[in-house]
Amino acid sequence: MANELKYRRIMLKLGGESLAGPSGFGIDPQEAEQLALRVKDVRALGVDVAIVIGAGNLWRGRSGIERGMDRATADYMGMLATVMNALALMDAMERQGLVTRVQSAIQMVAVAEPYIRRRAIRHLEKGRVVIFGGGTGNPHFSTDTAAALRAVEVGAEVLIKATKVDGVYDSDPMKNPEAVKFEHLTYMETMNRRLGVMDGTAITLCMENNLPILVLNLWNPDDLRKAIFGEKVGTLVTA
Repeated sequence: MANELKYRRIMLKLGGESLAGPSGFGIDPQEAEQLALRVKDVRALGVDVAIVIGAGNLWRGRSGIERGMDRATADYMGMLATVMNALALMDAMERQGLVTRVQSAIQMVAVAEPYIRRRAIRHLEKGRVVIFGGGTGNPHFSTDTAAALRAVEVGAEVLIKATKVDGVYDSDPMKNPEAVKFEHLTYMETMNRRLGVMDGTAITLCMENNLPILVLNLWNPDDLRKAIFGEKVGTLVTA
């Protein structure tokens, strides 16, 4: 089966909302368990899995900035929230029998390893799931950018953007039933059309390193597995 795999090392970018319950806020242990089961399924195929998770379920920096908060302060708060999400996800995955490590770009040695590229690669080689918390460690950069950066650094073959929509559309499919789904886009098209796949810095990083971006619905039971085997699913963004 391993011979049929299209991707052997993936970066999974999750929004913080993926851990939230129906309200869209907080951490729901059941949602964390569902994510852990998806990752377990892929790990069973022999795929190396690295993860970056956002913080939208705990903190939205934009709201603070709109009320006059300093941008850097708001961003650091968001980075700390991503570590909380990373720990929740680690706990859920270890309860499923997955050996997991959290590495943080902001040092907090009591709860997470500091981010060290070579150590992260070694964890992946040993079959451990690595969750990167703390964003890039710098304000003014999104977790999309952190995912692209870490993906390039650890040699991931694809950046999988997990959403609750089955790909990229020309308009919001929740609001427009006539919305058209794209099966394939180029990096430049996603930026020129302002499709909101990821922010410009993240897409530029992927473009410069020829790292494909795959947008799919992680909550469709088989979509992630299909993607690993190279089946057509979601929207693929390449050169």
